[in-house]
Amino acid sequence: MSGIDGLDLGTFGIYTFDFEHQPAGRIRESVQELEERGWRALWFPEVGRREALTLAGHLLAATERLHVVNGIAQIWARDAAAAQAGAALLADAHPGRHILGLGYGGRPRPGVKPLAAMAAYLDEMDALDAPAPKHPVRRLLAAYGPRMLALARDRTDGAHTYHVSVAHTAEAREILGPDSFLGVEHAVLLETDPDTARATAREHLRPYLDTPYNLAKFRRLGYAEDELTDGGSDRLVDDLVFWGEPDAVAARLRAHVQAGADHVAVQVIGTEPGASSLPAWRLLGDALL
Repeated sequence: MSGIDGLDLGTFGIYTFDFEHQPAGRIRESVQELEERGWRALWFPEVGRREALTLAGHLLAATERLHVVNGIAQIWARDAAAAQAGAALLADAHPGRHILGLGYGGRPRPGVKPLAAMAAYLDEMDALDAPAPKHPVRRLLAAYGPRMLALARDRTDGAHTYHVSVAHTAEAREILGPDSFLGVEHAVLLETDPDTARATAREHLRPYLDTPYNLAKFRRLGYAEDELTDGGSDRLVDDLVFWGEPDAVAARLRAHVQAGADHVAVQVIGTEPGASSLPAWRLLGDALL
């Protein structure tokens, strides 16, 4: 397996939506505690409430060692020149600590092919007439299918996958080969009651079972049509959301590493907007770090 040259994200990191809803001061306190507890990497998405590179800068400024990964910055939120300029400044200000994860994301765009759009975006970034930065911009692509994974392999430092099974991690590693980074997000819930856990997991998965590209992804993962209705089958839910005691969840997360992941970004679900996942992060840190 491979890492990203010069960067050590650790085997496990945190993926969170929490900071979309919290004030800056609370975010600062949270990430400082995570750094003190030994977490090396924090991943966050861009869903519209917070601009991706601004939030990355805030997280980096609040910490000293933590790696901050956009997972992902939407290519439709800024043009390629703005993405390159912003990421280059973060790389210069915080050498070796920022990774620009790029993804298609956002609302559907009829007639636009994600692979072609992503390749064109990378072309624009690479063609910018500017001096080579002293500290390189590290890039990942949100990727699931074979062609996007191949693009990630050929044009960036690697791939970031989201809501996939352990079997997919093994397939992604084959496509990426031994030299590209593979970071895998996985949702978890520290709940031992099966009915409660699956109800919370189904609420989390509901938006993903209502979009054509996610449904296509799940079909390619091998789930039958009847497993994608009524909130998803128990098998689908249990594969995509690991639940139980911290040690049991940790054991299941390690299966991604055994399948070829360099790093697993752990997303705690079930946290209300504005609340904090810190209690669960503390328990997971004890089990994983």
